[in-house]
Amino acid sequence: MRATNMARKRFRVSERILLSWFMLGGLIFLFTPQKLTNKFQFAFARIFSWPLSLGRNISLSARVHQPVIKDVVSRRKYNRLQNYLANVTEELFQERQRFEMLSGLRNRFVWEGVDFILADVITAFIDGSQREIIINRGKIDGLTEGQFVLGDNSIIGKISDVSSRSARVKLITDPTSKIAVRIAELNVSRIMEGNSNNSVEVRLIKHKIRLGSNVYADKEPGFLDAPMIVGRVSECRRNDEIPLLWDIMVKPACDIETLNSVAVIIMNPRG
Repeated sequence: MRATNMARKRFRVSERILLSWFMLGGLIFLFTPQKLTNKFQFAFARIFSWPLSLGRNISLSARVHQPVIKDVVSRRKYNRLQNYLANVTEELFQERQRFEMLSGLRNRFVWEGVDFILADVITAFIDGSQREIIINRGKIDGLTEGQFVLGDNSIIGKISDVSSRSARVKLITDPTSKIAVRIAELNVSRIMEGNSNNSVEVRLIKHKIRLGSNVYADKEPGFLDAPMIVGRVSECRRNDEIPLLWDIMVKPACDIETLNSVAVIIMNPRG
């Protein structure tokens, strides 16, 4: 029994000495110059390089493998696909605009059974003696002379000449243009004429017309079954020859010269 107690006492003393050695070793490492500790670290790394590298390899292999993404197409083919996507996107955008335009036009009961042929403006002739545009629709699309043409939901002119795949539109501002119109404040039809000043006028009106009044293209059997706006009164002045009557200037309802597309009204579509 006494021998056992002595062994326990020696063991306790050994634990204290071991703790003292560890503390002393820690203090030595704490105050050792950095150069010496670096050498110790390098020596440790050299001695235990194999187990350290093995542990690192195991750690790396445990991670989720991320495959390297490689180019599956050449740069030239990639650019070609990008350009194709850009073209399709633009075509979709334009088709959506056409759909919205047609939806707005057909949203009136008077247009039931009427076709609207959308066309792009190919070129325009805008000068003092001629105001016309060329569009990319023709006879094969059902176009004929005399049909009304819309721009931004307003009458901008009539078809004046047609070929198989294109047509000429005489604008309301052309000096030779004459269209029957009806002014909102009057219940009578008048003739609206274009002039060389890129404007439109209605002459010899009995009453002074309020500025801003709407002017509508009058009905024309076979071509227009409902009045449609062509412009608004921008000026009202007395006629030079007959002061008792008035001449009014009409500003087109849209900016015709900036139009990129138009719609042709076909009252009696084929088929």
